[in-house]
Amino acid sequence: MDLTSQIRDYIIENFLFGDASPLADDQMSLLDNGIIDSTGVMELVAFLEGDFGLSISDEELVPENLDSVANLAAFVERKQAAA
Repeated sequence: MDLTSQIRDYIIENFLFGDASPLADDQMSLLDNGIIDSTGVMELVAFLEGDFGLSISDEELVPENLDSVANLAAFVERKQAAA
């Protein structure tokens, strides 16, 4: 399973309770569309750190990194490449 699919599946299972229909596309804002809130961001960060072995700093907790499936996948890829 590719990185984008893993992230999408996590969001569907943990925030949408198995209903994929609200997650329209990879660029859709998770925050603006009410899929996750600030607590959800922290859950998402814990998932990324645990499943992908990342260490995410407070400075990296910005929408450019965490606000869509595509941004999340690109962020994880950058972090893994830098490691």
